[in-house]
Amino acid sequence: MMNSQVPDVIVQSQAPSGETVTVFIGFPGSGLVGSIALSYIVEKLEFTQIGVITSKYFPPMAMMTEGIIAVPVRIYEKEGMIAIFADIPIHPQICYEVANAILDWLKPVKVSEVVTIAGIITNEPDKRVFCVTTGKELLDKIGENALRLPIGSISGIASSILTECKVRGIPAIGLLGETINAPDPRAAAATIEVMNTIYQLQVDTAGLIEQADEIEAQMHRLSEDVQSAEEQTVKVDPMLPMYG
Repeated sequence: MMNSQVPDVIVQSQAPSGETVTVFIGFPGSGLVGSIALSYIVEKLEFTQIGVITSKYFPPMAMMTEGIIAVPVRIYEKEGMIAIFADIPIHPQICYEVANAILDWLKPVKVSEVVTIAGIITNEPDKRVFCVTTGKELLDKIGENALRLPIGSISGIASSILTECKVRGIPAIGLLGETINAPDPRAAAATIEVMNTIYQLQVDTAGLIEQADEIEAQMHRLSEDVQSAEEQTVKVDPMLPMYG
């Protein structure tokens, strides 16, 4: 059992089975890209849960499936890969502590790379994937598979993890799926395809694309229902005041 405790953030987990690990991290953010992508990878590749992360500063909620509670922040592994993802957002005031707790927990093993997965909101309809890294050699490894962010900043837990990796000399990559500010399986699928190429994951993203179609159809129906309701309101009494 490997336990790490930063004040107010507790990691409780079995030790990873491999001596060298690649660590994938995804927390809710823009488009939920990181959490959607990693939960899908964990399911498709049948990772095994080995631990959890808890904190009194996490939102007081828990996810459940068929009546079974799941701790909101979980740790999984498979064949030299670690996946850490969450069902809850991490408040900015505790991002530093969470990043340090994760990296402290990883101290006993050799980390080949840490890969954070997140979303980036743009005004473009494409589903491009951008990248940032802690060193030029990692940019060379990514090659043409993702677009480099030439200048700017990132925020949230992903930025805290990448910054702390830079400070500690741990190689790290940030993959940012181009997204809108709504759950975006298409952006998650595009990011997984980049990971497939770089890490030979061989994850079929067809299921995520199907989910994307369903979500978009639901949003379209909702829009039509809202428009229809507004039209009915006007027909009933066109003199009623309109607000919005």
